[in-house]
Amino acid sequence: MLSRVNLTVLVALGANALVALAKSAAAVITGSASMVAESAHSWADTGNQVLLLIADRRSRRRPDAAHPLGHGREAYVWSLFAALGLFVAGAAVSITHGVQELLHPAPASDFLVAYIVLGLAFVFEGISFLQALRQTRREAAEAHREVLDHALQTSDPTLRAVFAEDAAALVGILIALGGILAHDLTGSHVPDAVGSILVGVLLGVVAVVLIDRNRRFLVGVAAAPQLRDQVRGLMLAMPDVDGVNYLHMEFVGPRTVYLVAGVDLRGDESEHTVAERLRVLERRLEELPFVLEAVVTVSSTSDPAAPR
Repeated sequence: MLSRVNLTVLVALGANALVALAKSAAAVITGSASMVAESAHSWADTGNQVLLLIADRRSRRRPDAAHPLGHGREAYVWSLFAALGLFVAGAAVSITHGVQELLHPAPASDFLVAYIVLGLAFVFEGISFLQALRQTRREAAEAHREVLDHALQTSDPTLRAVFAEDAAALVGILIALGGILAHDLTGSHVPDAVGSILVGVLLGVVAVVLIDRNRRFLVGVAAAPQLRDQVRGLMLAMPDVDGVNYLHMEFVGPRTVYLVAGVDLRGDESEHTVAERLRVLERRLEELPFVLEAVVTVSSTSDPAAPR
């Protein structure tokens, strides 16, 4: 069964593939530098969607003896590859072609074809972006964040990439349209070439942001204070827990954390009984959908609180 995020990626993949074909045809017919940049942009996005689907599938594999914390971080590895692809296949190609067009301009014509293709592309990209926006807005409301803040902070690199790339696609189309329109009205190749360079700069900025976010999650990112407070509250509501003096939650994949807690248990019992009670607490915590594995140890009320 498809997850909401997978559905978002599939919508983006279908839209990008159709748009890439149309833009490539328009680039050949018109000879526009901005259309060439937009073609490179869409093909880079199409390839990225494939990598994001691979990332989502591989990160869902269950833990095994060699990977006790699962394969969740694979999502960040494959998403990092996708962001690097966007930088090389999208940004570098667009900027290089724009510079070449400035130095050695080629004739361009049939601008009506470019207008029609960019208009249709805006509609298809807009549909894809609305799908990503709805998913991001839904999750942002659950996490009590602003939409843009959630897109940057979410532990799901697939959702972040689709949101960012679809938003950049819409902006890129407007930049290309401006460059082509100026070329058409003035007869000068300069605006068209500058449009190609600006599209490349836009893609470069988006790629760098995505690379940085994936790097952070590969190194290790702690759960947000709101989520830690929620889990602490759930633990304090358990009948065996008198206090939570240490709590560490680190993301090990999309929407998945590794939890370590130090608790003060009610009562004064033997070591064997305490160990059994701790195992019960761990199993209860692992029933939470975002907790992959929990490790709970004993502490006392005299231990300094160390929430992390």
